[in-house]
Amino acid sequence: MITLKSKREIDAMYEAGKLLASCHKEIAKMIKPGISSWDIEMFVREYLEKHNAIPEQIGYRGYKYATCASINDEICHGFPRKTPLKKGDIVTIDMVVNLRGALADSAWTYAVGEISEENKKLMEVTKNALYKGIEQAKIGNRIGDIGHAIQTYVEQEGFSVVREFIGHGIGPSMHEKPDVPHYGLPGKGPRIREGMVFTIEPMVNVGTYLSKMDSNGWTARTIDGKNSAQYEHTIAITKDGPIILTDQDHLD
Repeated sequence: MITLKSKREIDAMYEAGKLLASCHKEIAKMIKPGISSWDIEMFVREYLEKHNAIPEQIGYRGYKYATCASINDEICHGFPRKTPLKKGDIVTIDMVVNLRGALADSAWTYAVGEISEENKKLMEVTKNALYKGIEQAKIGNRIGDIGHAIQTYVEQEGFSVVREFIGHGIGPSMHEKPDVPHYGLPGKGPRIREGMVFTIEPMVNVGTYLSKMDSNGWTARTIDGKNSAQYEHTIAITKDGPIILTDQDHLD
């Protein structure tokens, strides 16, 4: 069942989203060769605690960390670790913030020092794909319109869209209906309605979209060893169009 959120609930999630976005802005200042994803994990825990928020991922189905830190060929759910990041790496930091019971979810891919032209294009295309998906998230459209816009654009640019991991509704719970694939057919899937709140989070690979799981049971990586990027926003559907609750560009 898809639950529609009230204005009060969306306003509360917007506050959580602003905090999450501000945390990402701070992470962007930290990223450089020699820092580890464990350093970022520790920073996020301290930052959220300082702002009276909870890292919602800790304890979710036994997950132990505030962040997912996916490096290079890791698609998603990489564990933070103490190995230093090196020049040329790309790393996606994904987190869910709980601020007084309201949730927000956002992932961002970061370049570590100077990166290859291929990685630059991968990041640019993935970020563009996110916003092309958001453009379709309006009342009267269907969820399939979002995935179709993303898939069409990404494949035109020569990359592939991950199938196994998708966007999702969010509210009191971290994962709710509707499912939001980043591929598919226009005009298919649930109708988009005012009050829906969900994530759009395309994961885009340089090579094939196929993935494999690490032995830890969490981390997915590309089956061909080529790199992957991800950008994610939490959005709310309003009569005036989608509102990005985790927007980094318009922080107060």
